[in-house]
Amino acid sequence: MPEHVNTPTIRIRLDLGYDGTEFSGWAAQPGRRTVEGELAAGMARVLRLPSVRLTVAGRTDAGVHARGQVVHVDLPEQAWAAAPGRSDRTPGVALVHRLAAVLPRDIVVRHAERAPDGFDARFSAIWRRYAYRIADDAQHRDPLTRAWVTWHRRTLDVSAMDLAAQLLLGEHDFAAYCRPREGATTIRTLLDFRWSRDEHDLAVAHVRADAFCHSMVRALVGASLAVGEGRREVSWPAEVLRAGVRDSAVGVAPARGLALEEVRYPDDARLAERARTARSVRTLPPT
Repeated sequence: MPEHVNTPTIRIRLDLGYDGTEFSGWAAQPGRRTVEGELAAGMARVLRLPSVRLTVAGRTDAGVHARGQVVHVDLPEQAWAAAPGRSDRTPGVALVHRLAAVLPRDIVVRHAERAPDGFDARFSAIWRRYAYRIADDAQHRDPLTRAWVTWHRRTLDVSAMDLAAQLLLGEHDFAAYCRPREGATTIRTLLDFRWSRDEHDLAVAHVRADAFCHSMVRALVGASLAVGEGRREVSWPAEVLRAGVRDSAVGVAPARGLALEEVRYPDDARLAERARTARSVRTLPPT
């Protein structure tokens, strides 16, 4: 196995998707099958490295899917240059093809390229966008999509859910909708939260924020379901938000309906600045 000790490194951006059904989330865990574990092992294998360290844009929970996940990895420049082997492919195209041969079928790396200066998959992102899909009518329960659509027993009032969602937009402390993690802030800016019916008559939540804390999207969906079923008023999710503490009445929606759809980054010239800003401890302005 080639040694790449003390050689220059370069940062590579990977764009990928995965079916989260059989994974215990993104983050590597001993004895569990995870997206990070499978991808890191595949990268190390095809590049003939002892190990690789991945940084992800959004750490998804067990059972959550992704279409638009982004990762960066710092590789020895020699390993990147050697990826094509004897072929005439570029290193990025070669790496995508070689990973396809070793990764399980529920992970697909679609693109690999050298990242611009200052790029950080996690901290340079300006927003992440998720979608949550629900079949609330037995006629629309498709067994072929059961892995990524939640089946709900009651018909939902999507218009009421959408009205409730609008009341949560903006920068707030979302502690009431997050599972706390020591030392982590729960202040987030919710840029878009809306409910609509798609072409298959599924109830779909579109949720976009600068970042999300643990279980935030599924808790927002859970609060919306209480409104959609008529158990709570349209104003209730906003009341929970203002209270600032977890409410036992807010259920966390099942993971299977949630998918990370897209991560957006600023222009290359602003990547490093955005990363510095995102690393700062956030506080709300005085009221």
